[in-house]
Amino acid sequence: MPKKKTEYTIRISHYDRYRHLHIKERGKIVFFRVQYETKINDMWYPVVRYDTAHSFAHRDLLDIKGQVVVKTPLFNQEYNDALTFAESDLKTNWEYYKKRFLEGK
Repeated sequence: MPKKKTEYTIRISHYDRYRHLHIKERGKIVFFRVQYETKINDMWYPVVRYDTAHSFAHRDLLDIKGQVVVKTPLFNQEYNDALTFAESDLKTNWEYYKKRFLEGK
């Protein structure tokens, strides 16, 4: 059975968006990346990203230069559950992440 790639972007506000990418094989997520971004002076900046790069599910908090400030592993390594958690967190807490990002924390 071939891998199925799903990718989309949701605008949260005029200056904020949520980007989603996952790859599924045989009903299971084998890779994902979900990211909240904010627009400053007509440029999009990644603020927080959940992904499975480095072979484990984790959250990266980023600074204005795109550098990872804090990397937090997700304790649930089942990617389907980790993706559900990541989506929920970004959609619920994006305003908190934006405030933290703009304050340079």
